[in-house]
Amino acid sequence: MALVRYNPWQEMNSLQRQLNRLFDDALTPERWDGFDNLAKIPAAELTETDDALHLKLEVPGMEAGDLDIQVMADRVAISGERKSETKSEDNGRTRSEFRYGKFQRVIPLPARIQNTNVTAQYKDGILNLTLPKSESEKNKVVKVNLLGEE
Repeated sequence: MALVRYNPWQEMNSLQRQLNRLFDDALTPERWDGFDNLAKIPAAELTETDDALHLKLEVPGMEAGDLDIQVMADRVAISGERKSETKSEDNGRTRSEFRYGKFQRVIPLPARIQNTNVTAQYKDGILNLTLPKSESEKNKVVKVNLLGEE
């Protein structure tokens, strides 16, 4: 009977290789069914000035007509659909990591706005919304009473 020296690091390396294979197989773009919706939600940036709120959304690869924008006094709802392009190749295979499908996002606003005076621009995959604040929000001043010692 031969003596074999025990090496715990070899087992750790084997475990690491198995975990890497597991994640490589499980997290390929074809199998992102559970995470698919996260990739479709557009990133947003909201800035506030004295007169308006400015909302920027990242919606690359879409036409302006594919977006549905609904503005309420206290929130903005944006939905759309990125349609897949059918492409076939006879000589080889095609692998695509593009995301297609419907998305919807509702963004609550920190101040009430005049939803009848909203302006929108769409250029290079960025949607810019200018949301003017309502007059009551512009003139909102809160008086603070200071209680002193008597």
